[in-house]
Amino acid sequence: MSTTIPTDAATTPAPAPAPAPAEPGAAITASPYSAFSDIAWRAHWIGATPPTAPSAVSLGTDQPHEPFHRTFFRTTVELASVPAAVPARLTADSRYVLFVNGAEIGRGPARSQPRRQRFDEYDLAPFLTPGENSVAILVTYYGQPTAFWQPAVPNGGLGLDAVLAFEARIGDDWLVTDDSWRVQRSTAWTSPELDGLDGVPVELFDGRDLPLGWQNRGFDDSGWATASLRPAAHIGGFGRTQPPTDPYGALLPRGTASVGGETVSPIDARVSPAGLASAEVFANPAEHPVARVRSALDGHDTGADAVVAFPVSAPAGSVLTLDFGRVVVGTVHLELDAAAGTTVDLLYREHPHRSDESQSFSIPRTGARYTARGTEDAFDAVEVNGMRYAHLLVSGDAVLRGFEVRERLYPQVGEAFFRSDDPEIDALYTAGIRTVQANAQDAFTDCPTREQRAWVGDGVVHQLVHLTTNQDWRMARNYVALGNSPRPDGILPMSVVGEIESSGGYTIPDWSMHWVHGVHNLYRYLGDADEIRALLPTVERILRWYLPYVDERGTIADVPEWNLVDWSSVFVTGRSSILTALWARGLREFAELSRFVGNQGAAAWADDLHARAAAGFEDFWDEARGTYRDHIVDGVPQAPASQAAGATAIVSGLAPHARWESIVAAITDPDTLVVRSWIGGADGSYDQQKIEDQIRGVQRIDWDADREVVIAEPFYSYLVHDAVAAAGHAGDLVTLMRRWSPFLADGYDTFGECWGWGTPVHGWSSTPTKDLVQYVLGVTPGSPGFATVRIAPSLGPLGLVEGSAPTPHGSVLVRVEDGVVSVESPVDGVLVHADGTEETFAAGRFSSAL
Repeated sequence: MSTTIPTDAATTPAPAPAPAPAEPGAAITASPYSAFSDIAWRAHWIGATPPTAPSAVSLGTDQPHEPFHRTFFRTTVELASVPAAVPARLTADSRYVLFVNGAEIGRGPARSQPRRQRFDEYDLAPFLTPGENSVAILVTYYGQPTAFWQPAVPNGGLGLDAVLAFEARIGDDWLVTDDSWRVQRSTAWTSPELDGLDGVPVELFDGRDLPLGWQNRGFDDSGWATASLRPAAHIGGFGRTQPPTDPYGALLPRGTASVGGETVSPIDARVSPAGLASAEVFANPAEHPVARVRSALDGHDTGADAVVAFPVSAPAGSVLTLDFGRVVVGTVHLELDAAAGTTVDLLYREHPHRSDESQSFSIPRTGARYTARGTEDAFDAVEVNGMRYAHLLVSGDAVLRGFEVRERLYPQVGEAFFRSDDPEIDALYTAGIRTVQANAQDAFTDCPTREQRAWVGDGVVHQLVHLTTNQDWRMARNYVALGNSPRPDGILPMSVVGEIESSGGYTIPDWSMHWVHGVHNLYRYLGDADEIRALLPTVERILRWYLPYVDERGTIADVPEWNLVDWSSVFVTGRSSILTALWARGLREFAELSRFVGNQGAAAWADDLHARAAAGFEDFWDEARGTYRDHIVDGVPQAPASQAAGATAIVSGLAPHARWESIVAAITDPDTLVVRSWIGGADGSYDQQKIEDQIRGVQRIDWDADREVVIAEPFYSYLVHDAVAAAGHAGDLVTLMRRWSPFLADGYDTFGECWGWGTPVHGWSSTPTKDLVQYVLGVTPGSPGFATVRIAPSLGPLGLVEGSAPTPHGSVLVRVEDGVVSVESPVDGVLVHADGTEETFAAGRFSSAL
């Protein structure tokens, strides 16, 4: 249906400059201003079908969610002229893709808990023209929880299937979703059930069922139904169809930047001989596309296939293998010529397929299937995937004309950089930024390839990388805001927004302690007292969750659920030094935060618990080794000692300062460090037998526990490095971080999950990047919110370092060469000299001998 709106562009004020149109796949920044101040929307919730009238005594929760589906929504608007700005906002359950006159404008909404539903804002003016304009929106409803979405609790009218709310101000008039919009539930897309670690939906797309050009103006949608208004159909809801409504509440702004990036093509393409896959491989149309491609590749060496260039003639039953040279993250675009009904099964991989590899549950089952329409064939993926390699299996003869990935990454903005006289170290700085970027779309995630889950512990490392390298700190704040979703008992879910939080199942309690550290990071870098005050109740609930597990000595013992700590072989059974110290760090940070907002009573409560823990913590001390043991069982100190135990003792303040030198020596001695994991396998993946053993309580010690120290895996190394720096050995980090260099081989430019196994792009492994800024360049807040800056360079073996770090007041530039420190700072600060003495300086330019 068409709406006619007379406008006068000359008299319509522009609230802000309009963004320029972007290339397909590039970032189009959502409006930097908020053009909407009203809580209530003019738009209506609309869907494809009328709501089912609820029973007068129903609470709505007994209605099942619809399965996975995608729905087209369309309207047209006639404009006499285009205003200088056309602010629009929209949201959908579960996800949308917005088109104006055929051009993709944006995607969303950002992940959130259903009752904290987000919306996006755009300026549509650059995409509108005088005359007829089309607004078309594809809405996905996932049905079952995914790694990044969880269903709302339905109320009879909402929370059951795909719904949309959209409104745009055009001059003095409004274009809103209502029952004049056209709608059609698509049959083109289906998706198999998720299983195991699978968290990313796999798209099965039949091009024959797509109404070609549905998003363009001029498309004939007269055969489509009109949309149905979707009310909050529950007692007390009064049939309201306009937000705010249950189950989404007051809709909230996105709060983070839009994602985007380059469109990238593979650097290598190889095609197998015809008939690699027999007809039997294609016999079952319901078979998962990943399973189908794996079956075809079983026993085949893709490295021996013929090198080809696009366009590629792929015979029936052949597999095209593409290598992007590094892990890329975004949406796939495929163009081809093939007979109607020809299928292309896609498998996305992090590593090359090995003909002898076991099908570990940890290998991503990500991919897609495209069924050709026979003309104008193109597959544009809706779901974001990460991959280095793509395998394409064709069921019939086809000409593959192009395959690209339109990257969708969080923007890296500002002037931050790091350079030294050692290219190996410089590469680590860049790799951490890329690794976090690949794991930052609408939240900080673990990996873009396998899971895309927002683990509340992992994200603290991403947050620190953003705070030290990215002028945009909105995602650093979003990490804390998204994770602030405690269970009824006060502890956080181990992963938020998705099937894990939705299930309400067991958690990783210590992951909450890293989130607490994230709150403390916000205090240090932003210093917003109101923000911290709002977060402190959750911090306190987390700390209080541990109180039933505080023993008579003030330490933490016998904590249930999954006390992960790290993938390394650490012990947390019985009385745990590591859990005690993590909790104590949280108490210490809570006390500092409480004093910051003027709550002296809460600070005193935390101080008292910390003092009790410090007294009991003496029981873990191993005088002979000069560090702390992992645990005590039935009153007997056990032999194992880890980097985690010693390091956490330092950062928590439980270890007396006089012991710090001894602890650092013990946990960094290369002659006694060993790599061990309860989970990792020798073949580079998870070890199923080890996992089953751990579930049964079997933990095998295959190292000299009386002498050797288990090294932390990349994640917990952030805390180990904090301890080394706190003990006065920040310069040693240059040597310690070289352990990350082997990740950067064979074209990979990101950090992997663990030492020798796991995914090749894992955000939690990006510690070297933040270390180079905080400890080597030495730039940290001197007081909350960078009211002052502290600069304490520690070059170690380096002869030259220079770099720039972001602050709320502008960038801090530091250069150290030949023993002279040069600083350019927007705020006053203090320089810490090599001998530990301090020298104050005023904002502006300053130099002094180190």
